[in-house]
Amino acid sequence: MEFLTRLMPPEDEDISKELTRIYKKRGIDINTSCKVEKVEKTDAGVKVTWTTANGKTVEKEAEKVLVAVGRAPRTEGVGIEKTKIELDRGFIKVNEAQQTAEPGIYAIGDIVAGLPQLAHVGGMSGIVAVTKIAGRSFRAVRRDRIPACTYSDPQIGSAGLTEAQAKEKGHDVKVGKFPFAGNSKATIVDSHDGFVKIVADAKYGEILGVHILGPQATELIAEAVAVMELEGTVDELMFTIHAHPTLSEAMLDAYAAVEGMAINA
Repeated sequence: MEFLTRLMPPEDEDISKELTRIYKKRGIDINTSCKVEKVEKTDAGVKVTWTTANGKTVEKEAEKVLVAVGRAPRTEGVGIEKTKIELDRGFIKVNEAQQTAEPGIYAIGDIVAGLPQLAHVGGMSGIVAVTKIAGRSFRAVRRDRIPACTYSDPQIGSAGLTEAQAKEKGHDVKVGKFPFAGNSKATIVDSHDGFVKIVADAKYGEILGVHILGPQATELIAEAVAVMELEGTVDELMFTIHAHPTLSEAMLDAYAAVEGMAINA
C-alpha cells in the first residue's frame, strides 16, 4: 500500500511502471493512492483498513504488517537551543563543509537538513567534515551525485536527475534505454527483468541521470556516479569498453541507445 500515486515515487517514472508490472505478474497485490486508516490485531494476524482515492474503504487481512514511514531527527533535549545552530523541522542546517552556524560544531548523517538518510551519505559527509577540520581541500556532498539503492528483487539503483526532473530544469533531453533481456550475463544469471535508462543532455551529451532496475543494480550504479562526477558524455561512454559477458555491458548499450546505436538491441 502506497500513499502516493505510484510505487517508488522518488524514482524515475519508468522504474515505477516496470516494477509495478513485474510485481503484479508475480501476483503481488499493489494499491496506490491509498490512506491507511487503522491496523488491528486479529486471531490470525492483522487486519488493515485503508481508503482509496475515490473514498472507498477496503479491508485486508495478513500475517504481518511492515510499516515504513520514514524517520525523524532526535535533536531535542541535547542543548541545541543554547547554541547558534539553526534547525529546519528538527534537522540541522550546515554549509558545504558540514559546519553549523555555531563555530567549531559540525553535523553529519541523518540529522542534516537537505540530505537523504543514507549510510553512505553520512559516511561521506563525515569525511568532508574531518577533511575541513584538518585544513585539507575537500569536495562538498552534492545531492545530485548521491546513489539511491533499493534492495528489492529486482534491485533499483539510481543517481542524478529523472527524465521529468531534467525537463523541469529546462534541459533538452535525450534518453537511452536498454533491457536486461538483451544482456548475455543476465541470461547466465537467469535475471532478465528490468533495464538501464540514461537521461542525457541533447546538446552536449552530458549524463544527467542513470536509472537501473535489474540484477545487481545497486552495484552497477557506482559507475554512473563516477561518470557524472567526471562529467562524462554519451560520445565518450559509448566507446568505453565493458567486459563481456557482464551485467555492466548493459550500461554500454544504454549509453549507445541514447543515439539509437545499441549493439545488442
